[in-house]
Amino acid sequence: MANLSLLLALLILFTPSLCCPEYQKQALLDFKSSLIKTTSSPSLESPVVELESWNSTSDCCNWNRVICSTRFHSRTVIALHLDSLVFMQSMEPIVVTSTILTPLFRIRSLMLLEMEGNQIQGELPGDGFANLSKLVYLDLKNNHFNGSIPSQLFHLRYLRYLDLSGSLFHGILSGEVGSLQNLRVLKLEENFFGGNIPKEIGNMTKLQRLCLRSNKFFGEIPSSFSYLKGLEELDLRDNSLSMNIPIFIGNLSNITILALSNNGLTGGIPSSIKNLTKLETLQLENNLLSGEIPPWLFTIEGMKRLFLGGNHLTWNSNAKIEPKFMLSELSMKSCGLTGEIPYWISKQKTLEVLDLSENKLEGMFPQWLVEMEVGSIFLSNNSLTGSLPPRLFNSQSLLVLSLSQNNFSGELPNNIGNATSLIVLMLAENNFSGKVPQSISNIHYLLLLDLSSNRFFGNLPDFSSNEVLGFIDFSSNEFSGEIPTNFSQEIKLLALGKNKFTGRLPRNLTKMSKLEHLDIHDNKITGGLPEFISQISTLQVLNLRNTTLQGSIPNGIFKLSSLQILDLSNNHLVGNISPKFGDFAGMIETSNEFSSLPDIVAISIELHYLKVIWKKSKQSLSSRNLHLYSLLDLSMNKLFGEIPASLGRLKDLKLLNISHNILSGKVPISLGDLESLETLDLSHNKLSGLIPQSLAKLQELSVLDVSNNELTGKIPIGGQMDTMNDPNFFANNSGLCGMQIQVPCAKELSPTESSKDESKETLFLWEGVAIGYSFGFFTAVGILYHTGYFVPKPLPNHRSQ
Repeated sequence: MANLSLLLALLILFTPSLCCPEYQKQALLDFKSSLIKTTSSPSLESPVVELESWNSTSDCCNWNRVICSTRFHSRTVIALHLDSLVFMQSMEPIVVTSTILTPLFRIRSLMLLEMEGNQIQGELPGDGFANLSKLVYLDLKNNHFNGSIPSQLFHLRYLRYLDLSGSLFHGILSGEVGSLQNLRVLKLEENFFGGNIPKEIGNMTKLQRLCLRSNKFFGEIPSSFSYLKGLEELDLRDNSLSMNIPIFIGNLSNITILALSNNGLTGGIPSSIKNLTKLETLQLENNLLSGEIPPWLFTIEGMKRLFLGGNHLTWNSNAKIEPKFMLSELSMKSCGLTGEIPYWISKQKTLEVLDLSENKLEGMFPQWLVEMEVGSIFLSNNSLTGSLPPRLFNSQSLLVLSLSQNNFSGELPNNIGNATSLIVLMLAENNFSGKVPQSISNIHYLLLLDLSSNRFFGNLPDFSSNEVLGFIDFSSNEFSGEIPTNFSQEIKLLALGKNKFTGRLPRNLTKMSKLEHLDIHDNKITGGLPEFISQISTLQVLNLRNTTLQGSIPNGIFKLSSLQILDLSNNHLVGNISPKFGDFAGMIETSNEFSSLPDIVAISIELHYLKVIWKKSKQSLSSRNLHLYSLLDLSMNKLFGEIPASLGRLKDLKLLNISHNILSGKVPISLGDLESLETLDLSHNKLSGLIPQSLAKLQELSVLDVSNNELTGKIPIGGQMDTMNDPNFFANNSGLCGMQIQVPCAKELSPTESSKDESKETLFLWEGVAIGYSFGFFTAVGILYHTGYFVPKPLPNHRSQ
């Protein structure tokens, strides 16, 4: 024993200390140098802080984020954890190209490379990755890579983990991916891959997790998936998959997560799924599934999360349900539930999320549901009645309460402010009345508050201390007093329309430095539109319809470069339509996105729709696609002069309504450049001359109203103009002719007799803003959030019916 100890001591004494190879150290130093050059900016926290241990005088095996092999005869770099080195501290653009990876390709001993969240853009260097033939683990998620996946990646034969999610990859996913036969995890979600899912994935028989969520795949689920016997998670959500759910799914006996929601899958729920005894999560919501919800679903003992809502499934109210599982999340939205809220749900003692919205449920809010202290409750769009039980708001577990579109009544409980964990409170379109309790302002984590379309009255509570409250809808009530501004500076949406507010627009609105959506329609505002409105530079939506505004439109409004929805209709505005209207950048090219909730709590909540009336047909604008819309409504004022040709620059405009004014002159030829225009109303003015032939270029145009003017000549033909065949939209002009109104142009016709005065229904009528939700929960601020299963209403078609 003593001899052995002596031998070891001698070995340690005479064995030279091993360091990482010099060429590998130099490769890492070159990477650091490139990173510094790329990200050097006063607005960015330097990544050097994370790599301060990287220097030429020390062993790279001792550097931060570097791991070397521990073999006795050598030490080489085998793992690099280089995630989140680059992040933004301001809106200043930064470009990190994929060439930043070049030095790393010299380290051929790499087995693990983690580069998550570094904002790297450009195509993946295929030749470089071919050098890393020993890679086992590759994580490049949450970057901005584009193009296709280079074929060299599919020949990394030792690869077991590949995550390329959250980038901009597009095109067809090559069948070469099936060559990765040692792969256990493949994550390609949140990209733009299209076409069919390659059948060659069935060759990857060692696969345990396959995540293709949020791409553009279509077609059926490949039958070759039946060979993936070791699969534990299959996530194909948010694509355009069709056909039936394949029966072979039931043979994948190791499946614990089966997520197929938000596709176009049809047929019934296959009975083979009951063979998945390890199943914990089943997400089938928002497809086109039909048939009866099978009772055997409730006998899968390990089930924890069950999402069936948003299909054409039916519920057998006579079925005796005795669940063998204990759920944490349940969605049965729009599943045809009738009567009272099913009592069997009361046995789910671990329930954290319950969604029974869009059913035909009746009765009062059950006491047993109050006592369960569920975290998120969605019961909107039912026929529930009665008042809200005060004990509901004593829960410290309640995070989301959505009860909109029911028949609840009475006053809100005075203890509503005790629910201090509430993040979202949605009580719109009920029969609540009385004053809003002041205690509601004690809910300091509240992000969204929707009390619209009730009968609340009086003054609003002071919300100035609610620092995270970003979305407020108090529209369509009977609130009174001056327009309130006692809100947080963080507010992004403020909807106060259709109340009894009076007075001038308050200057304190300018303190809301992040306000994007301001809606005060149908109140009694005195005075004009103030110049200081230009100081709310973040505005994207401004609705001041029917607010008795007077005077001219101030030049300051044209400084709102982000504005893409502007409604000043039905007021007493005078003056010319300024040529500067053509300078609205937000109407020339709409923004790619509207705001989301603060990152401090990762819960995705958005405007569900803006209720509007386009030509006597109620339509809805989905907030998810709100960036696609640009609207300008100046109708029903006293504007005069000519229509400025500059309006033709607003190429993203969907609706232009300048009817019911005193405009004169000719219709500008430039209106034919409004390539996105769907609705154009120039009626009830004093316009003269010809309707320009350029309007025939408007391929999206579905409504054109030029009635009650002094227009003459032939109505243009070609394109969408050939479909404008409603004579009422051309009536009462000086002498129009054309096939659209079946009046030949061969002879001159006498002017038609003026029609009797009619009340004109405005082309674009705001009825308020309703706030809906699509939610996805993540872990944040010490609170457990859950995977989302709601999607907004589909994008409406604004064509006349």
